[in-house]
Amino acid sequence: MLDELQIVVRDVRSPVVTNRSDSDEAVVFVHGNPGASNDWAPLLTKVADFARVIAPDMPGFGDAEQRADQDYTVPSQAAHLGGIIDQLGVERAHLVLHDFGGPWGLTWAINHPEQVASITLIDTGINRESHWHGLARLWRTAIAGELVQLMLRPRINRSIIRRKNPALPDQWLEQIVGHMAPSGTKRAVLQMYRSLDLAALERALTGPLRDLTTPALVVWGEDDPFVPSDLARQQLQSFPGARVEIVPGTGHWPWLDEPEKVNEIVLPFLRAQLGSSLSDAAGDSCQDMPSTASGH
Repeated sequence: MLDELQIVVRDVRSPVVTNRSDSDEAVVFVHGNPGASNDWAPLLTKVADFARVIAPDMPGFGDAEQRADQDYTVPSQAAHLGGIIDQLGVERAHLVLHDFGGPWGLTWAINHPEQVASITLIDTGINRESHWHGLARLWRTAIAGELVQLMLRPRINRSIIRRKNPALPDQWLEQIVGHMAPSGTKRAVLQMYRSLDLAALERALTGPLRDLTTPALVVWGEDDPFVPSDLARQQLQSFPGARVEIVPGTGHWPWLDEPEKVNEIVLPFLRAQLGSSLSDAAGDSCQDMPSTASGH
């Protein structure tokens, strides 16, 4: 059964969806923009059948706090994520990241390498082409960004998302359009995009991520209109051993467009990583046990 907790990190509150607390190992889902924890439902509920799951609404999004005085930079969001992980007693985190959740989660990962058990990137990662999609370029521009946010009413957002992601089911289209509406989220988005230097992020993350040697999976919607699927294989520069899967007929939210296809990719990977950690623990326990052999 899934529960919702209210976690406060440095005076900022986030609701967190989780299922149990009897394990120090968890699959941690981190949404992006626009997004919230409930977007993960088609994948998260399947993972919850065999693992502890954690999915926060990140500051500025969903039902998390959206105050004007908050910091929405990548380091701040990464620290907030880390605070949630620590408060929930997670010692081994299997990160599942999407969109801006990539920079947030990967920044946390390089600062806590001993806690990273595996990484699944879904239409996110290191943008080696320093590519900003059209809306992002507008959001990064002073005055123009504010004007665009004022103009982006639900009807216009619905038209943009539908045109760019034609496979997205109506239910999820409406939910994502709803995520874009709050004025606090619009304010957070402007700060996020204006504070992020893609080239600097690449320089900061690439080497430390390669040194992690963490099991990794890269999943990408073939028709992603915001983050081109050409970037999927480029993630191998940071995760040389990663498996890369391009999902045909899907856009920026492939697990919402084709949940069965994405589940067939992600669930076995996570099961294998969780199983591996259990086997390692069992092996360590056996090595620590005193020998019971007797001589005759």
